[in-house]
Amino acid sequence: MSSNDNTSTLKSYVDSATGGVQNAVGSLLGSSSDQAEGQAKQQKADAEYDASHATAKLPGFTASSAGAVTKDDPDRTTGSWNQTVGSAKEFVGGLVGNQNLKQAGREQNQEGQAQEAKGQINDYASGASDRVTGTVGSAVAGLTGDRAKQTEYQNQHGVGKTQQRGAEYDIQKQAEAQKTRA
Repeated sequence: MSSNDNTSTLKSYVDSATGGVQNAVGSLLGSSSDQAEGQAKQQKADAEYDASHATAKLPGFTASSAGAVTKDDPDRTTGSWNQTVGSAKEFVGGLVGNQNLKQAGREQNQEGQAQEAKGQINDYASGASDRVTGTVGSAVAGLTGDRAKQTEYQNQHGVGKTQQRGAEYDIQKQAEAQKTRA
């Protein structure tokens, strides 16, 4: 569960830039070996980026490739449930011509959307906070030689990253769904 798995997004950006510069310098100097090495660094950076974003989103949970598992904020789960029930009420109300049921369903759906968004924001912010605390704490513990604390902080960073990625995944999925409806 340590974050020493070299799946850092920042590291992928640095490696990609380094590879791009090496590729360009090799091209300018006519060095095909430098070009190839630069391209290899860029490909490795792409793999690092993908690995740093690898998560499995399950109902109510998120798991990362590093092994961290986080539970979604309760507002996300309840909000999703309210959206589902609200949509069903709205559909049935429209089907049977009951405008009160249809309107109640629409309102429940909208309340669920707001509730889920609140939970996503909470998870995103909590995850970002854990990542920062984990990174800083790990660095300080490393400087003081406290390996146990360093591991604890690295795990906190990993959990925060997983929680943040889970919220990002759901937010992105909703944005894509909005695009297809438009």
